[in-house]
Amino acid sequence: MLWFDSVFGGTEFNFGGGGGGGGGGSGFQHSQREQETQELASKRLDIQNKRFYLDVKQNNKGRFIKIAEVGAGGSKSRLTLSMSVAAEFRDYLGDFIEHYAQLGPSSPEQIAQSSVGEDGGPRRALKSEFLVRENRKYYLDLKENQRGRFLRIRQTVNRGPGFGVGGPGGGMQAGQTIALPAQGLIEFRDALAKHIDDYGGDDEELAGGTAAGAYGELPEGTSIMVDSKRFFFDVGSNKYGVFLRVSEVKPSYRNSITIPFKAWGKFGGAFSRYAEEMKEIQERQRDKIYERREESEGEEVDDD
Repeated sequence: MLWFDSVFGGTEFNFGGGGGGGGGGSGFQHSQREQETQELASKRLDIQNKRFYLDVKQNNKGRFIKIAEVGAGGSKSRLTLSMSVAAEFRDYLGDFIEHYAQLGPSSPEQIAQSSVGEDGGPRRALKSEFLVRENRKYYLDLKENQRGRFLRIRQTVNRGPGFGVGGPGGGMQAGQTIALPAQGLIEFRDALAKHIDDYGGDDEELAGGTAAGAYGELPEGTSIMVDSKRFFFDVGSNKYGVFLRVSEVKPSYRNSITIPFKAWGKFGGAFSRYAEEMKEIQERQRDKIYERREESEGEEVDDD
């Protein structure tokens, strides 16, 4: 019986049903599979009554992160993220952490309506995001029920013709879902970020080298402080090219966006245009204030 572990789908497929193959053949197949997928690092998180495992793995197509949720009864759900998608997840988690921190405590009425909305339909998520990458879709929904608030992460994979309930030509989707208690969002994000920092760069090299080699060097990063926030500007590269990562950092969270090199000029032009427009708006506002003051002073002189 031969088993294959899909590269990024996180699902095992069993081909063939023959029982006879001999112990030697089975051992060779198991050894071959171990060589194809190697585990590089693993992190366990205990959040409420659940266990979460974040494992960095590698095969001939690169490195990826497999996330497993194990419930109190032993039930297990898995998600698998490529390193590039994992980096986007890390950034999205920062947004959810910030949103969750701004939410006040739930009222009894809100908890009572956690499953059903006021109109009788399903209650809308507190915050939602989604990603589409190749044949995979990822849905992130911050929700609430009687046990509290949690982040539901769902991954669907389009297996294409020949897979799923639809059979050949059906193109049905297989899905996996994990539910992360909101109290563990920061711990989960930090563990994911650590894996990305430790193994993400090497993954880009395994995927075909970096674009930095074409330039020999990249500009150094910098940062600026605005009120209680600090903004970091870091230039990096991966198999897709050079990019600028802009990170907004406060004591409680970090959020960032990535801008590809080909869009720098457009971003710079947009910033410059808005800076000039705001400067003109401020000048017009100052002129209006001066005019009002002059009119007010003129009226006072007339009254005298």
